[in-house]
Amino acid sequence: MKKYFQSLAYITFIGVTAFAIIKAITAYENPFSLYENPLVWIAIVALILVILLKELVNIVALKKAEELQMEKEGINPEEVDNWAWAKELLKKWTKAKAVEEEGEIVLDHNYDGIKELDNSLPPWWLYMFYATIIFGVVYLVRYHIFNGDNQTIEYEKAVAQAQKELDAFRATSKDAVIDMETVVALTDEASLSRGKAVFNLNCAACHMQDGGGGIGPNLTDKYWILGGGIKNVFRTISKGGRDGKGMVAWEKTLKPADVQKVASYVLSLQGTTPAKAKEPQGDLYEEAGAAATEKATETGTTEETPKEEQTEENK
Repeated sequence: MKKYFQSLAYITFIGVTAFAIIKAITAYENPFSLYENPLVWIAIVALILVILLKELVNIVALKKAEELQMEKEGINPEEVDNWAWAKELLKKWTKAKAVEEEGEIVLDHNYDGIKELDNSLPPWWLYMFYATIIFGVVYLVRYHIFNGDNQTIEYEKAVAQAQKELDAFRATSKDAVIDMETVVALTDEASLSRGKAVFNLNCAACHMQDGGGGIGPNLTDKYWILGGGIKNVFRTISKGGRDGKGMVAWEKTLKPADVQKVASYVLSLQGTTPAKAKEPQGDLYEEAGAAATEKATETGTTEETPKEEQTEENK
């Protein structure tokens, strides 16, 4: 009865543990992450240990039964060579001759009493040699006759495939297509609110919450150290400021969408009046389009054709 109870407990434990592991693998996003899901590994190790322990008990029990059977048949278990099968296999794969049998393979010639044995090549070595010949023939046909892809071509194909997957990812991910070339300033309330929250959390320590500047420069005037405008501000936030004394790069901490919102919020601070504004730093920056319009207004020129020229052309 005890034996049946042990078998039932063993089967129940194996079934329940295996079911739990399968459910965890299908339910968790990273089931084999030791830090996120240590219980999965604990269950796997426990399952393996119980199976190994059960097999060890079976082997010991079988060994004991064999010894009892040999004693019953009048055979001394200590006289039985348990490694006979291994020795036979080794002899078969090496074709080694015992010292007592070397007289059968001694060659006739000798040199200063030194005789040579005509040993056969070990089968394991001979089969490996044949395998290298087969491999060489396959390699010759594959790469030199049918012009198979070499390492350079395989690398180029892998890069092309990776680029294709990256393009597909960018086509379906809004964050992925935002970079220094495609970024545009956002003006909607939701984006600026998000940008303000990220700014207050990460940037206000150096630039102050009102953008007036502290350790970092004033963000409310038109003077910029690394250029103004959405593209320059986006690049500065992503890549960081001047080497050794500028702002750290945030591209590994913030998503491109959040960098865009922060940059848009920073630009929205232009023209505001902070409580303690820091002196301007850097160079005066004006958008190219705005500067051209302002220059045209100052000179009084427009894109319209003078009436005199129009009259002359009509003639």
